[in-house]
Amino acid sequence: MNRRLTTLVMAALGLLPVLGASPGVAQPAAEPFAGKTVTLLIGFGAGGGYDLWGRLVARHIGRHLPGNPTVVPQNMPGAGSYVAASHIYAAAPKDGTVFGIIARDAALGPLSNAPGARFDATKMSWLGSPTREHNVCIANSASKVKTANDLRTTQLIVGDTGPGTGTRSYPKVLSAILDYKFKIVSGFRSSADVFLAMERGEVEGICESLDSVNQRRPEWIPKKAVTVLLQAGAETHPELKGVPNVLSLVRNDEERQVIEYTYAGQDIGRPFVAPPGLPPERLKMLRDAFNATMKDPEFIADVKRNRFDLDPEDGDHLAALIAKIYATPRSVIERVSNLIK
Repeated sequence: MNRRLTTLVMAALGLLPVLGASPGVAQPAAEPFAGKTVTLLIGFGAGGGYDLWGRLVARHIGRHLPGNPTVVPQNMPGAGSYVAASHIYAAAPKDGTVFGIIARDAALGPLSNAPGARFDATKMSWLGSPTREHNVCIANSASKVKTANDLRTTQLIVGDTGPGTGTRSYPKVLSAILDYKFKIVSGFRSSADVFLAMERGEVEGICESLDSVNQRRPEWIPKKAVTVLLQAGAETHPELKGVPNVLSLVRNDEERQVIEYTYAGQDIGRPFVAPPGLPPERLKMLRDAFNATMKDPEFIADVKRNRFDLDPEDGDHLAALIAKIYATPRSVIERVSNLIK
């Protein structure tokens, strides 16, 4: 059989490889993540609220990404998540295979020229947040501080998890603006470590998200093991009736403006971000997968088991919120920046 006849026979039997086939034929364009591993970076150490939210999303979002890739959570702690945010911004591949969760207040870091905040929050690819935050400042029941007003005369020793986090910036600003007497102890990798330090009597309190407190120490508030001194959020949380909102404690418009900017991150929640400059179709895939995960019954059940509040916001909302925050008058930004150094 000559070569031409052999080729025709093999082609008829489907035994010849298809020459010049594009990668899109071998792997449909609709499933670019097929066979790949996606890394979900967590900007904090293990055990805290960000770590738990990151791992929750990692367990479920792969089902909603084209090709159903394996999603591996990876802790990248440091500088209140500035290390992870800067890595995502500058070093991570821009193909959707790396994204992460960073501190809600990390977005404000570049505005204040915070050390380590080497990224432009307005250019990041914001994917969404599973919740809007409610921050609380709490004190051990053994502490002499029982109310927010007590903070004007009595010192409260609190732990913080690094620059760019509310555990540091909130007590700093409250001390400067409302004359509160917070003493801040640094060096903790996550809020879980601060909680342990509270139990050991090494520190007395923390300013932290309510869901983190409820998840890690669900008995603390109901059994009055801690006192909730104040709360911060758009509305009073139903669990915290009678606890003053921080905006009700300001004494003039100037203080209100500073406090509002300081707590702007509360609406950012627990933000998931990807590198800037993603191809539009990849960004859409990530955002669609994130939104689908928020509605996934298995994910919702997992959230409830962890005692978290599910109140998601999408990536467009976060991007618009970041743009609004970055339009804050420079005088206010500079004042807060100087206070939280």
